[in-house]
Amino acid sequence: MQDKPKTICVLRLSAIGDVCHAVATVQALQRHFPDARIFWVMGKVEATLVGDLPGIECIVFDKRAGWREFARVRRQFAEPVDVLLHMQVALRANLLAAMIPARRRLGFPRRLSKELHGLAVNERVPMPERPHVLEGFQAFAYALGVPPFAPFWDIPTSSADQAWAQSQLAGDVPTLLISPAASKPERCWSPEGYAAIAEHAAAAGYQVLVTTGPAAWECELAEAIVTRCAVPVTNLAGQTTLKTLLALLARVQVVLAPDSGPAHMAVTQGVPVIGLYAHSNPARTGPYTSLHYVVENYHHSVELQRGAPSAALPWGTRAKGANLMRDISVDAVCAQFDRIAGRDASEGG
Repeated sequence: MQDKPKTICVLRLSAIGDVCHAVATVQALQRHFPDARIFWVMGKVEATLVGDLPGIECIVFDKRAGWREFARVRRQFAEPVDVLLHMQVALRANLLAAMIPARRRLGFPRRLSKELHGLAVNERVPMPERPHVLEGFQAFAYALGVPPFAPFWDIPTSSADQAWAQSQLAGDVPTLLISPAASKPERCWSPEGYAAIAEHAAAAGYQVLVTTGPAAWECELAEAIVTRCAVPVTNLAGQTTLKTLLALLARVQVVLAPDSGPAHMAVTQGVPVIGLYAHSNPARTGPYTSLHYVVENYHHSVELQRGAPSAALPWGTRAKGANLMRDISVDAVCAQFDRIAGRDASEGG
């Protein structure tokens, strides 16, 4: 039996959704090893959301700083840590992991590895054959002896963040928050589709908010939705930080989003999410506690492209195409909204 680790380093640089998944495992490690010193090497943007987790020593890696950033992070470790949990398979992360001194170096199984991941680890973590990303992260904790746990998140927001979020809400009116943008425009649904759901929600007595990041194309998408709506919609595009968005998500009743960071942020706040998926398998990357609300075209698209059902394809296989999201129907999304709204009415939110 391995001794309890006194120092643990988690390496997960990006992205926002994956970092949200990782928080549940990091905080489970804290609960099981209360005396351990836990470091987390994460990206600069991600640190604005979770860099202030209580009891976690955040080491920010700024990828734009170039090669000198690898050496800077290496200097943060005067002594080897007992355990490195290498929870990312991208090449940049693998190179960084190889430079962090550690006695045990835990990584993904070979079937889930790529880009020289195996050269940075000396132990492979047992995992389910086809895990959700969050379940893959949980397996790292189980490998250290943490008992099975339900995911739980405690991500702080300031009183100012909370006050701003509260100021956006219309009293006791239930709220639908639409976060329409994904990492690439092709993974977004149409403005017409989002507008139709906004009108459907308004007819059910909901306030509707639209929010995006500050990128010009994201703000244009939000404006296109608002201009197509025959009902009032509050446009918050480009006005939120990750912290104010998190505080806002904690106060709404329903979130509508494609595969994106805000969808997974909403999960950490216990909010039902209608996830829209066409390019990636929602069983792997969907909003973990709302997989039963997902509306997807992934399985149909990937079978057409690959000539085999997703169950016969390698885990993580993606469907490709610029127009896959257009085949998600408004009626299917409305049906999921009605399921959630009905639950709100019967269960009190």
